[in-house]
Amino acid sequence: MKNLVDTTVNQLNQILLGKDEQVRLALCGLLASGHLLIEDIPGMGKTTLSHALARVMGLSYQRIQFTNDLLPADVLGYSIYDKQSGGLVFHPGPVFAQVVLADEINRASPRTQSALLEAMEERQVSIEGETRPLPQPFFVIATQNPTEQGGTHPLPESQLDRFLMRLHLGYPDPRAERELLEGEDRQIMTNRLSTLLSESDLMQLQANVRQVNASPALLDYLQRLLEQSRRMPGLLYGLSPRAGLGLLRAAKAWALMEGRQHVLPDDIQAVFPAVAGHRLEQGEAGKGAERVRQLLSSTSVLE
Repeated sequence: MKNLVDTTVNQLNQILLGKDEQVRLALCGLLASGHLLIEDIPGMGKTTLSHALARVMGLSYQRIQFTNDLLPADVLGYSIYDKQSGGLVFHPGPVFAQVVLADEINRASPRTQSALLEAMEERQVSIEGETRPLPQPFFVIATQNPTEQGGTHPLPESQLDRFLMRLHLGYPDPRAERELLEGEDRQIMTNRLSTLLSESDLMQLQANVRQVNASPALLDYLQRLLEQSRRMPGLLYGLSPRAGLGLLRAAKAWALMEGRQHVLPDDIQAVFPAVAGHRLEQGEAGKGAERVRQLLSSTSVLE
């Protein structure tokens, strides 16, 4: 399986140049059955990465462009009267796909943003008194622009906590940018990507993640990180139990990608910034990364 994962990462790295760590974290998040939030200024490759991930996994894919006039029904679906059947017929919205790209999610109103809450947590949606299951596997990959840009609505903490990871792509280094300028159009290259992970491969990898061993000592370290976050000055609240479970899943997925069947503290530390950063900002932009560094440096691996 490690060879398959490495091949997938290499394929994605041909599309998004110079971003090996972000590509690995994105794949790690999906193997851990989590949702991804990719935040950066426009034009940094957020949508390209999302589309490429869906292509290499061979999953059904829908893109939703979030705007300030988007309604919940535009995401979830709606029923209309059908004259032939003499009743209401439900028309599924774009959320009924295995990979849903919520593009510029923070440009929509809070009411429309909240339409994804049940889908992200319970993999189902309740519409017009009926609960409808979503396809399996189901991932939301959302992109958002920095909150200081005009026309944005900050995501509430309840929704941020449903994203397993938040990634920042950042500017490419000069060498990667030169290759990008001289190379082929990235959209054409993305459309040409071959499927490397079948649905059964992906489901098997996710099952393998759940079987990765975490020793009692490793869980002690993880718990110390959680407890330390809840005692940090300046924070209204620390990392939630959902964040702890997500951190463990992500660390198991990272260990599996490294070819191991057990989690090391290094795996926790590798995924911790992406898993914890957005949960520790709490309305103070830029504070999340600083608090992550404080937690990792002040929490001992062994006790």
